[in-house]
Amino acid sequence: MTDPAVPDDTIAADTGIKASAADAERRLHPMSWLFVLVAQLKQFIVPLVALLVFGQRADNNGMHELWPLVGVAVLALLSVWQYFTYRYGVLGDRLVVRSGVLHRSLRVIPFARIHNVAVQQSLLHRIFNVAEVRLESAGGQKPEAEMRVLRLDDALALETLVRRRGATPASASAAQAVDAPDVLLELPPAEVIRLGLISNRGLIVVGAAFAGLSQFSPRLLPNLFERWGEALFGYADARAFSIGEYALAGTSLAVALVLLLRALSVALALLQYFGFRLTEQGRRLTVERGLLARWRTSASRRRIQAWTLREGVLHRLFKRRGLEVDTAVAEQPDQQRSLREVAPIATPERCDALIAHLLPQGGWPSLEWQALPPAAWWRLFLPGAWLPPLLAAVLAWRFGAWALLVLLWLPWSAFKARQHARRIAYALGDELVAVREGWWSRHWRFAELDKLQSLDLVRSPVDRRCGTATLWLDTAGAGALAPPLRIRFLPDADAEALYRRLATELARRRLRW
Repeated sequence: MTDPAVPDDTIAADTGIKASAADAERRLHPMSWLFVLVAQLKQFIVPLVALLVFGQRADNNGMHELWPLVGVAVLALLSVWQYFTYRYGVLGDRLVVRSGVLHRSLRVIPFARIHNVAVQQSLLHRIFNVAEVRLESAGGQKPEAEMRVLRLDDALALETLVRRRGATPASASAAQAVDAPDVLLELPPAEVIRLGLISNRGLIVVGAAFAGLSQFSPRLLPNLFERWGEALFGYADARAFSIGEYALAGTSLAVALVLLLRALSVALALLQYFGFRLTEQGRRLTVERGLLARWRTSASRRRIQAWTLREGVLHRLFKRRGLEVDTAVAEQPDQQRSLREVAPIATPERCDALIAHLLPQGGWPSLEWQALPPAAWWRLFLPGAWLPPLLAAVLAWRFGAWALLVLLWLPWSAFKARQHARRIAYALGDELVAVREGWWSRHWRFAELDKLQSLDLVRSPVDRRCGTATLWLDTAGAGALAPPLRIRFLPDADAEALYRRLATELARRRLRW
Protein backbone atom coordinates (compact mmCIF):
# COMPACT_ATOMS: atom_id res chain seq x y z
CA MET A 1 0.00 0.00 0.00
CA THR A 2 1.00 3.60 -0.31
CA ASP A 3 2.48 5.63 2.49
CA PRO A 4 -0.13 6.91 5.01
CA ALA A 5 -0.62 10.59 5.65
CA VAL A 6 1.87 11.78 8.26
CA PRO A 7 3.35 15.18 9.15
CA ASP A 8 5.19 16.52 6.13
CA ASP A 9 8.29 17.53 8.12
CA THR A 10 8.80 13.89 9.09
CA ILE A 11 8.48 12.65 5.52
CA ALA A 12 10.70 15.40 4.24
CA ALA A 13 13.42 14.44 6.70
CA ASP A 14 13.21 10.81 5.63
CA THR A 15 12.88 11.23 1.86
CA GLY A 16 14.27 14.64 1.07
CA ILE A 17 11.40 15.45 -1.29
CA LYS A 18 9.79 18.44 0.43
CA ALA A 19 11.56 21.14 -1.55
CA SER A 20 11.22 19.34 -4.87
CA ALA A 21 7.53 18.67 -4.30
CA ALA A 22 6.94 22.31 -3.44
CA ASP A 23 8.54 23.35 -6.74
CA ALA A 24 6.31 21.01 -8.76
CA GLU A 25 3.06 21.46 -6.82
CA ARG A 26 -0.13 22.76 -8.38
CA ARG A 27 -3.47 24.00 -7.08
CA LEU A 28 -6.89 22.65 -7.81
CA HIS A 29 -9.24 24.50 -10.15
CA PRO A 30 -10.31 27.92 -8.76
CA MET A 31 -13.94 26.75 -8.70
CA SER A 32 -13.12 23.59 -6.76
CA TRP A 33 -14.49 25.08 -3.55
CA LEU A 34 -17.95 25.17 -5.13
CA PHE A 35 -17.92 21.45 -5.89
CA VAL A 36 -16.59 20.60 -2.43
CA LEU A 37 -19.39 22.71 -0.97
CA VAL A 38 -22.01 20.87 -3.05
CA ALA A 39 -20.62 17.51 -1.91
CA GLN A 40 -20.68 18.60 1.73
CA LEU A 41 -24.23 19.93 1.43
CA LYS A 42 -25.33 16.50 0.18
CA GLN A 43 -23.91 14.97 3.37
CA PHE A 44 -25.32 17.58 5.76
CA ILE A 45 -28.65 18.31 4.09
CA VAL A 46 -30.59 16.20 6.61
CA PRO A 47 -29.10 17.92 9.72
CA LEU A 48 -29.64 21.34 8.13
CA VAL A 49 -33.29 20.60 7.34
CA ALA A 50 -33.79 19.18 10.83
CA LEU A 51 -32.24 22.33 12.29
CA LEU A 52 -34.64 24.44 10.26
CA VAL A 53 -37.75 22.42 11.21
CA PHE A 54 -37.05 21.78 14.89
CA GLY A 55 -35.47 25.19 15.38
CA GLN A 56 -38.74 26.77 14.23
CA ARG A 57 -40.61 24.96 17.00
CA ALA A 58 -38.11 25.85 19.72
CA ASP A 59 -37.30 29.43 18.73
CA ASN A 60 -40.01 32.07 19.03
CA ASN A 61 -37.78 34.99 18.10
CA GLY A 62 -37.66 34.22 14.39
CA MET A 63 -33.92 33.42 14.51
CA HIS A 64 -34.40 29.77 13.51
CA GLU A 65 -34.09 30.61 9.81
CA LEU A 66 -30.56 31.97 10.32
CA TRP A 67 -29.05 28.80 11.79
CA PRO A 68 -29.12 26.80 8.52
CA LEU A 69 -27.55 29.80 6.78
CA VAL A 70 -24.82 29.82 9.41
CA GLY A 71 -24.23 26.11 8.76
CA VAL A 72 -23.98 26.70 5.00
CA ALA A 73 -21.58 29.59 5.60
CA VAL A 74 -19.34 27.36 7.74
CA LEU A 75 -19.32 24.67 5.04
CA ALA A 76 -18.48 27.29 2.40
CA LEU A 77 -15.60 28.58 4.53
CA LEU A 78 -14.24 25.04 4.93
CA SER A 79 -14.51 24.49 1.17
CA VAL A 80 -12.55 27.65 0.41
CA TRP A 81 -10.02 26.70 3.10
CA GLN A 82 -9.47 23.34 1.40
CA TYR A 83 -8.77 25.05 -1.93
CA PHE A 84 -6.04 27.23 -0.44
CA THR A 85 -4.43 24.40 1.55
CA TYR A 86 -4.53 21.57 -1.01
CA ARG A 87 -1.57 21.04 -3.36
CA TYR A 88 -0.48 18.22 -5.61
CA GLY A 89 2.57 17.63 -7.74
CA VAL A 90 4.46 15.00 -9.69
CA LEU A 91 7.92 13.99 -8.54
CA GLY A 92 9.51 11.33 -10.72
CA ASP A 93 7.37 8.21 -10.50
CA ARG A 94 5.33 9.49 -7.56
CA LEU A 95 2.38 11.76 -6.95
CA VAL A 96 2.79 14.07 -3.96
CA VAL A 97 -0.29 15.51 -2.24
CA ARG A 98 -0.03 18.16 0.48
CA SER A 99 -2.94 19.43 2.56
CA GLY A 100 -3.66 21.30 5.77
CA VAL A 101 -2.11 24.24 7.59
CA LEU A 102 -2.59 23.52 11.28
CA HIS A 103 -2.47 19.76 10.77
CA ARG A 104 -0.10 19.51 7.84
CA SER A 105 0.34 16.26 5.94
CA LEU A 106 2.17 15.02 2.89
CA ARG A 107 1.03 11.92 1.03
CA VAL A 108 3.40 10.13 -1.40
CA ILE A 109 1.72 7.80 -3.89
CA PRO A 110 3.91 5.75 -6.25
CA PHE A 111 2.28 5.51 -9.67
CA ALA A 112 2.96 1.77 -9.76
CA ARG A 113 0.59 1.29 -6.79
CA ILE A 114 -2.35 3.04 -8.48
CA HIS A 115 -4.69 0.36 -9.86
CA ASN A 116 -7.65 2.42 -11.01
CA VAL A 117 -8.10 5.99 -12.25
CA ALA A 118 -11.66 7.36 -12.28
CA VAL A 119 -12.52 10.66 -13.95
CA GLN A 120 -16.08 11.82 -13.29
CA GLN A 121 -18.02 14.71 -14.80
CA SER A 122 -21.46 15.60 -13.52
CA LEU A 123 -23.62 18.08 -15.41
CA LEU A 124 -22.17 20.89 -13.27
CA HIS A 125 -18.64 19.66 -14.02
CA ARG A 126 -19.36 19.74 -17.75
CA ILE A 127 -20.65 23.31 -17.54
CA PHE A 128 -17.35 24.48 -16.03
CA ASN A 129 -15.25 22.05 -18.15
CA VAL A 130 -13.75 20.42 -15.05
CA ALA A 131 -13.62 16.87 -13.67
CA GLU A 132 -13.18 15.00 -10.41
CA VAL A 133 -10.30 12.51 -10.23
CA ARG A 134 -10.00 9.51 -7.92
CA LEU A 135 -6.86 7.37 -7.67
CA GLU A 136 -7.43 3.94 -6.12
CA SER A 137 -5.15 1.09 -5.11
CA ALA A 138 -5.77 -2.55 -4.27
CA GLY A 139 -7.42 -3.21 -0.92
CA GLY A 140 -7.74 0.44 0.08
CA GLN A 141 -10.98 1.35 1.83
CA LYS A 142 -10.67 4.93 0.61
CA PRO A 143 -9.16 6.43 -2.55
CA GLU A 144 -5.44 7.15 -2.37
CA ALA A 145 -6.20 10.64 -3.65
CA GLU A 146 -9.44 12.44 -4.49
CA MET A 147 -9.11 15.74 -6.33
CA ARG A 148 -12.16 18.00 -6.48
CA VAL A 149 -11.78 19.42 -9.01
CA LEU A 150 -9.26 19.78 -11.89
CA ARG A 151 -9.53 21.26 -15.32
CA LEU A 152 -10.60 18.56 -17.73
CA ASP A 153 -7.35 18.65 -19.70
CA ASP A 154 -5.35 18.46 -16.45
CA ALA A 155 -7.42 15.46 -15.32
CA LEU A 156 -6.86 13.62 -18.59
CA ALA A 157 -3.15 14.51 -18.53
CA LEU A 158 -2.87 13.08 -15.01
CA GLU A 159 -4.61 9.90 -16.16
CA THR A 160 -2.16 9.56 -19.05
CA LEU A 161 0.76 10.18 -16.69
CA VAL A 162 -0.41 7.44 -14.34
CA ARG A 163 -0.81 5.06 -17.26
CA ARG A 164 2.70 5.64 -18.61
CA ARG A 165 4.72 5.98 -15.42
CA GLY A 166 2.84 3.30 -13.52
CA ALA A 167 3.42 0.65 -16.19
CA THR A 168 6.27 -1.80 -16.43
CA PRO A 169 9.15 -0.67 -18.70
CA ALA A 170 8.04 -2.93 -21.56
CA SER A 171 4.39 -1.91 -21.43
CA ALA A 172 5.32 1.75 -20.86
CA SER A 173 7.38 1.84 -24.05
CA ALA A 174 4.52 0.15 -25.89
CA ALA A 175 2.05 2.70 -24.50
CA GLN A 176 4.23 5.60 -25.64
CA ALA A 177 4.53 4.07 -29.09
CA VAL A 178 0.74 3.97 -29.48
CA ASP A 179 -0.81 7.44 -29.49
CA ALA A 180 -4.41 6.65 -30.42
CA PRO A 181 -6.27 4.09 -28.31
CA ASP A 182 -7.83 1.05 -29.96
CA VAL A 183 -11.62 0.94 -29.73
CA LEU A 184 -12.70 -2.52 -28.53
CA LEU A 185 -16.44 -1.88 -28.12
CA GLU A 186 -18.91 0.94 -28.77
CA LEU A 187 -22.60 0.83 -27.94
CA PRO A 188 -24.91 2.70 -30.31
CA PRO A 189 -28.17 4.08 -28.86
CA ALA A 190 -30.10 1.05 -30.15
CA GLU A 191 -27.93 -1.29 -28.06
CA VAL A 192 -28.34 0.92 -24.98
CA ILE A 193 -32.13 0.76 -25.46
CA ARG A 194 -31.89 -3.05 -25.64
CA LEU A 195 -29.90 -2.96 -22.41
CA GLY A 196 -32.71 -0.98 -20.78
CA LEU A 197 -35.33 -3.44 -22.00
CA ILE A 198 -33.31 -6.41 -20.73
CA SER A 199 -32.39 -4.98 -17.33
CA ASN A 200 -34.68 -4.25 -14.38
CA ARG A 201 -33.27 -0.83 -13.60
CA GLY A 202 -36.80 0.60 -13.57
CA LEU A 203 -37.38 -1.23 -10.29
CA ILE A 204 -34.58 0.86 -8.77
CA VAL A 205 -36.43 4.08 -9.64
CA VAL A 206 -39.76 2.73 -8.37
CA GLY A 207 -38.16 1.45 -5.16
CA ALA A 208 -36.44 4.77 -4.53
CA ALA A 209 -39.72 6.64 -5.16
CA PHE A 210 -41.61 4.39 -2.73
CA ALA A 211 -38.92 4.82 -0.09
CA GLY A 212 -38.86 8.60 -0.54
CA LEU A 213 -42.65 8.92 -0.35
CA SER A 214 -42.76 6.72 2.73
CA GLN A 215 -40.23 8.93 4.48
CA PHE A 216 -42.09 12.07 3.46
CA SER A 217 -45.47 10.83 4.72
CA PRO A 218 -45.97 7.33 6.17
CA ARG A 219 -49.69 7.43 5.31
CA LEU A 220 -49.28 8.84 1.81
CA LEU A 221 -48.92 5.52 -0.03
CA PRO A 222 -51.65 3.69 1.91
CA ASN A 223 -54.00 6.60 1.24
CA LEU A 224 -53.19 6.50 -2.47
CA PHE A 225 -53.88 2.76 -2.63
CA GLU A 226 -57.15 3.16 -0.70
CA ARG A 227 -58.36 5.94 -3.02
CA TRP A 228 -57.44 3.90 -6.08
CA GLY A 229 -59.24 0.85 -4.71
CA GLU A 230 -62.36 2.89 -3.90
CA ALA A 231 -62.42 4.46 -7.35
CA LEU A 232 -61.82 1.16 -9.16
CA PHE A 233 -64.06 -1.21 -7.23
CA GLY A 234 -66.75 1.32 -6.45
CA TYR A 235 -67.15 2.10 -10.16
CA ALA A 236 -66.95 -1.61 -10.92
CA ASP A 237 -69.78 -2.39 -8.49
CA ALA A 238 -71.93 0.32 -10.06
CA ARG A 239 -71.37 -1.14 -13.53
CA ALA A 240 -71.65 -4.77 -12.32
CA PHE A 241 -68.49 -5.89 -14.09
CA SER A 242 -68.23 -9.52 -15.06
CA ILE A 243 -65.33 -11.82 -14.16
CA GLY A 244 -63.93 -11.42 -17.67
CA GLU A 245 -63.99 -7.63 -17.38
CA TYR A 246 -62.23 -7.84 -14.01
CA ALA A 247 -59.57 -10.07 -15.59
CA LEU A 248 -59.19 -7.70 -18.53
CA ALA A 249 -58.83 -4.70 -16.20
CA GLY A 250 -56.23 -6.51 -14.08
CA THR A 251 -54.29 -7.67 -17.13
CA SER A 252 -54.26 -4.19 -18.68
CA LEU A 253 -53.06 -2.72 -15.36
CA ALA A 254 -50.24 -5.30 -15.16
CA VAL A 255 -49.24 -4.59 -18.78
CA ALA A 256 -49.22 -0.85 -18.11
CA LEU A 257 -47.03 -1.38 -15.04
CA VAL A 258 -44.58 -3.54 -17.01
CA LEU A 259 -44.40 -0.96 -19.79
CA LEU A 260 -43.79 1.79 -17.24
CA LEU A 261 -40.97 -0.18 -15.60
CA ARG A 262 -39.37 -0.90 -18.97
CA ALA A 263 -39.62 2.76 -19.97
CA LEU A 264 -37.91 3.76 -16.72
CA SER A 265 -35.25 1.09 -17.32
CA VAL A 266 -34.57 2.42 -20.82
CA ALA A 267 -34.34 6.01 -19.52
CA LEU A 268 -31.93 4.99 -16.75
CA ALA A 269 -29.82 2.94 -19.17
CA LEU A 270 -29.56 5.93 -21.52
CA LEU A 271 -28.46 8.16 -18.64
CA GLN A 272 -25.79 5.70 -17.50
CA TYR A 273 -24.54 4.03 -20.69
CA PHE A 274 -25.14 6.48 -23.52
CA GLY A 275 -21.95 6.85 -25.55
CA PHE A 276 -20.38 3.75 -23.95
CA ARG A 277 -16.89 3.25 -25.33
CA LEU A 278 -14.30 0.64 -24.32
CA THR A 279 -10.78 1.44 -25.51
CA GLU A 280 -7.35 -0.06 -25.02
CA GLN A 281 -4.07 1.82 -25.01
CA GLY A 282 -1.03 -0.26 -24.32
CA ARG A 283 -2.01 -2.54 -21.46
CA ARG A 284 -4.66 -0.23 -20.01
CA LEU A 285 -8.42 -0.38 -20.53
CA THR A 286 -10.60 2.74 -20.40
CA VAL A 287 -14.39 2.97 -20.24
CA GLU A 288 -16.32 6.18 -21.01
CA ARG A 289 -20.09 6.45 -20.60
CA GLY A 290 -22.98 8.66 -19.52
CA LEU A 291 -25.46 11.09 -21.07
CA LEU A 292 -25.65 14.04 -18.66
CA ALA A 293 -22.94 12.98 -16.22
CA ARG A 294 -19.87 11.36 -17.82
CA TRP A 295 -17.71 8.70 -16.21
CA ARG A 296 -14.25 7.81 -17.42
CA THR A 297 -12.56 4.90 -15.66
CA SER A 298 -9.31 3.20 -16.54
CA ALA A 299 -7.39 0.25 -15.12
CA SER A 300 -4.50 -1.90 -16.19
CA ARG A 301 -5.34 -5.27 -17.71
CA ARG A 302 -3.05 -6.99 -15.23
CA ARG A 303 -5.24 -5.66 -12.38
CA ILE A 304 -8.21 -7.71 -13.59
CA GLN A 305 -8.68 -10.61 -11.16
CA ALA A 306 -11.78 -12.46 -12.38
CA TRP A 307 -14.37 -12.36 -15.15
CA THR A 308 -18.15 -12.91 -15.20
CA LEU A 309 -20.25 -13.58 -18.28
CA ARG A 310 -24.00 -13.20 -17.66
CA GLU A 311 -27.01 -14.34 -19.65
CA GLY A 312 -30.60 -14.02 -18.44
CA VAL A 313 -33.87 -14.99 -20.10
CA LEU A 314 -34.27 -11.64 -21.83
CA HIS A 315 -30.61 -11.78 -22.86
CA ARG A 316 -31.32 -15.00 -24.72
CA LEU A 317 -34.45 -13.48 -26.26
CA PHE A 318 -32.37 -10.60 -27.66
CA LYS A 319 -29.34 -12.87 -28.29
CA ARG A 320 -27.13 -10.80 -26.01
CA ARG A 321 -24.82 -11.24 -22.99
CA GLY A 322 -23.01 -9.06 -20.49
CA LEU A 323 -19.32 -9.17 -19.53
CA GLU A 324 -18.01 -7.91 -16.18
CA VAL A 325 -14.63 -7.93 -14.46
CA ASP A 326 -13.35 -7.70 -10.89
CA THR A 327 -10.28 -5.54 -10.35
CA ALA A 328 -7.87 -5.46 -7.42
CA VAL A 329 -9.59 -2.47 -5.85
CA ALA A 330 -11.72 -2.54 -2.73
CA GLU A 331 -15.48 -2.28 -3.18
CA GLN A 332 -16.67 1.31 -3.15
CA PRO A 333 -20.21 2.47 -2.33
CA ASP A 334 -20.39 4.28 -5.67
CA GLN A 335 -19.86 1.57 -8.26
CA GLN A 336 -20.22 4.09 -11.07
CA ARG A 337 -16.56 5.01 -10.50
CA SER A 338 -15.07 1.54 -10.80
CA LEU A 339 -14.15 -0.41 -13.91
CA ARG A 340 -16.61 -3.30 -13.75
CA GLU A 341 -18.68 -3.64 -16.93
CA VAL A 342 -16.46 -3.97 -19.99
CA ALA A 343 -19.43 -5.04 -22.12
CA PRO A 344 -22.81 -4.16 -20.55
CA ILE A 345 -24.50 -5.74 -23.56
CA ALA A 346 -23.08 -7.47 -26.64
CA THR A 347 -23.66 -10.49 -28.81
CA PRO A 348 -22.22 -13.81 -27.56
CA GLU A 349 -19.71 -13.75 -30.43
CA ARG A 350 -18.57 -10.23 -29.49
CA CYS A 351 -18.16 -11.19 -25.83
CA ASP A 352 -16.12 -14.27 -26.79
CA ALA A 353 -13.95 -12.13 -29.07
CA LEU A 354 -13.31 -9.63 -26.26
CA ILE A 355 -12.31 -12.40 -23.87
CA ALA A 356 -10.05 -14.00 -26.47
CA HIS A 357 -8.40 -10.63 -27.12
CA LEU A 358 -7.89 -9.70 -23.47
CA LEU A 359 -6.99 -13.26 -22.39
CA PRO A 360 -5.19 -14.66 -25.42
CA GLN A 361 -3.52 -17.41 -23.38
CA GLY A 362 -6.77 -18.53 -21.73
CA GLY A 363 -8.07 -20.67 -24.56
CA TRP A 364 -11.59 -19.21 -24.34
CA PRO A 365 -14.13 -20.34 -25.56
CA SER A 366 -12.67 -23.73 -26.54
CA LEU A 367 -12.33 -25.03 -22.97
CA GLU A 368 -13.21 -28.64 -22.21
CA TRP A 369 -16.10 -28.58 -19.71
CA GLN A 370 -16.46 -31.31 -17.10
CA ALA A 371 -20.08 -31.90 -16.09
CA LEU A 372 -21.19 -33.11 -12.67
CA PRO A 373 -22.58 -36.62 -12.12
CA PRO A 374 -26.33 -36.87 -12.93
CA ALA A 375 -27.18 -37.48 -9.26
CA ALA A 376 -25.90 -34.00 -8.33
CA TRP A 377 -29.41 -32.60 -8.75
CA TRP A 378 -30.28 -34.09 -5.36
CA ARG A 379 -27.81 -31.70 -3.72
CA LEU A 380 -29.71 -28.76 -5.23
CA PHE A 381 -33.14 -30.18 -4.40
CA LEU A 382 -32.67 -31.39 -0.81
CA PRO A 383 -31.85 -28.09 1.02
CA GLY A 384 -35.28 -26.61 0.23
CA ALA A 385 -37.35 -29.80 0.06
CA TRP A 386 -38.44 -29.63 3.71
CA LEU A 387 -40.09 -26.22 3.47
CA PRO A 388 -43.22 -26.99 1.32
CA PRO A 389 -44.41 -29.91 3.55
CA LEU A 390 -43.87 -27.81 6.67
CA LEU A 391 -45.68 -24.84 5.17
CA ALA A 392 -48.54 -27.06 3.95
CA ALA A 393 -48.93 -28.54 7.44
CA VAL A 394 -49.13 -25.09 9.02
CA LEU A 395 -51.58 -23.71 6.45
CA ALA A 396 -53.81 -26.83 6.59
CA TRP A 397 -54.86 -25.81 10.10
CA ARG A 398 -56.34 -22.59 8.67
CA PHE A 399 -57.36 -23.43 5.08
CA GLY A 400 -57.90 -27.19 5.18
CA ALA A 401 -57.20 -29.35 2.15
CA TRP A 402 -56.51 -26.31 -0.06
CA ALA A 403 -53.16 -25.99 1.72
CA LEU A 404 -52.00 -29.17 -0.03
CA LEU A 405 -51.60 -27.11 -3.20
CA VAL A 406 -48.36 -25.85 -1.67
CA LEU A 407 -46.91 -29.32 -2.26
CA LEU A 408 -47.01 -28.63 -6.00
CA TRP A 409 -43.84 -26.66 -5.42
CA LEU A 410 -41.94 -29.92 -4.87
CA PRO A 411 -42.12 -31.23 -8.47
CA TRP A 412 -41.35 -27.76 -9.81
CA SER A 413 -38.36 -27.48 -7.48
CA ALA A 414 -37.17 -30.94 -8.56
CA PHE A 415 -37.49 -29.94 -12.22
CA LYS A 416 -35.47 -26.75 -11.61
CA ALA A 417 -32.79 -28.71 -9.75
CA ARG A 418 -32.46 -31.17 -12.64
CA GLN A 419 -32.15 -28.39 -15.21
CA HIS A 420 -29.64 -26.50 -13.06
CA ALA A 421 -27.55 -29.62 -12.43
CA ARG A 422 -27.35 -30.26 -16.17
CA ARG A 423 -25.78 -26.82 -16.64
CA ILE A 424 -23.24 -26.92 -13.80
CA ALA A 425 -19.76 -27.67 -15.09
CA TYR A 426 -16.13 -26.63 -14.65
CA ALA A 427 -13.10 -26.37 -16.90
CA LEU A 428 -9.42 -26.30 -16.07
CA GLY A 429 -7.02 -25.21 -18.77
CA ASP A 430 -3.32 -24.46 -18.79
CA GLU A 431 -3.89 -20.82 -17.73
CA LEU A 432 -7.57 -20.58 -16.80
CA VAL A 433 -10.10 -22.10 -14.42
CA ALA A 434 -13.78 -21.58 -15.23
CA VAL A 435 -17.17 -22.47 -13.75
CA ARG A 436 -20.62 -22.24 -15.31
CA GLU A 437 -23.93 -22.38 -13.46
CA GLY A 438 -27.57 -21.44 -13.79
CA TRP A 439 -30.58 -22.50 -15.82
CA TRP A 440 -33.13 -19.67 -15.86
CA SER A 441 -30.39 -17.07 -15.42
CA ARG A 442 -26.93 -18.30 -16.45
CA HIS A 443 -23.42 -17.15 -15.73
CA TRP A 444 -19.83 -18.13 -16.48
CA ARG A 445 -17.18 -17.25 -13.89
CA PHE A 446 -13.46 -17.66 -14.63
CA ALA A 447 -10.03 -16.44 -13.57
CA GLU A 448 -6.40 -16.91 -14.51
CA LEU A 449 -4.48 -19.40 -12.40
CA ASP A 450 -1.87 -16.72 -11.68
CA LYS A 451 -4.58 -14.61 -9.97
CA LEU A 452 -5.79 -17.29 -7.53
CA GLN A 453 -4.82 -16.49 -3.96
CA SER A 454 -6.30 -19.38 -2.00
CA LEU A 455 -8.06 -22.74 -2.31
CA ASP A 456 -10.57 -24.08 0.19
CA LEU A 457 -12.11 -27.57 0.15
CA VAL A 458 -15.40 -27.48 2.10
CA ARG A 459 -17.70 -30.33 3.18
CA SER A 460 -21.02 -29.56 4.86
CA PRO A 461 -22.91 -32.21 6.90
CA VAL A 462 -25.02 -32.95 3.80
CA ASP A 463 -21.82 -33.24 1.74
CA ARG A 464 -20.38 -35.78 4.16
CA ARG A 465 -23.59 -37.78 3.96
CA CYS A 466 -23.68 -37.66 0.14
CA GLY A 467 -19.93 -38.07 -0.38
CA THR A 468 -19.46 -34.69 -2.11
CA ALA A 469 -17.39 -31.54 -1.58
CA THR A 470 -17.15 -27.96 -2.84
CA LEU A 471 -13.90 -26.31 -3.93
CA TRP A 472 -13.80 -22.53 -3.35
CA LEU A 473 -11.28 -20.39 -5.25
CA ASP A 474 -10.45 -16.87 -4.13
CA THR A 475 -8.97 -13.88 -5.96
CA ALA A 476 -8.22 -10.33 -4.86
CA GLY A 477 -10.96 -7.76 -5.18
CA ALA A 478 -13.92 -10.10 -5.77
CA GLY A 479 -17.01 -7.94 -6.20
CA ALA A 480 -19.97 -8.24 -3.83
CA LEU A 481 -22.36 -8.48 -6.78
CA ALA A 482 -20.35 -11.14 -8.59
CA PRO A 483 -21.22 -14.84 -8.20
CA PRO A 484 -18.69 -16.90 -6.21
CA LEU A 485 -15.92 -18.76 -7.98
CA ARG A 486 -16.58 -22.29 -6.75
CA ILE A 487 -16.88 -25.84 -8.06
CA ARG A 488 -19.82 -27.45 -6.28
CA PHE A 489 -20.93 -31.00 -5.51
CA LEU A 490 -17.86 -32.82 -6.77
CA PRO A 491 -17.44 -36.45 -5.64
CA ASP A 492 -14.92 -36.65 -2.80
CA ALA A 493 -12.25 -38.39 -4.88
CA ASP A 494 -12.57 -35.91 -7.75
CA ALA A 495 -12.55 -32.95 -5.36
CA GLU A 496 -9.39 -34.17 -3.62
CA ALA A 497 -7.62 -34.79 -6.94
CA LEU A 498 -8.59 -31.39 -8.31
CA TYR A 499 -7.53 -29.68 -5.08
CA ARG A 500 -4.08 -31.33 -5.17
CA ARG A 501 -3.64 -30.49 -8.85
CA LEU A 502 -4.50 -26.82 -8.36
CA ALA A 503 -2.41 -26.56 -5.16
CA THR A 504 0.63 -27.97 -6.97
CA GLU A 505 0.09 -25.63 -9.90
CA LEU A 506 -0.30 -22.54 -7.72
CA ALA A 507 2.76 -23.42 -5.64
CA ARG A 508 5.04 -23.18 -8.68
CA ARG A 509 3.47 -19.99 -10.05
CA ARG A 510 4.08 -16.41 -9.05
CA LEU A 511 1.00 -14.47 -7.97
CA ARG A 512 0.23 -11.62 -10.39
CA TRP A 513 -2.10 -8.89 -9.25
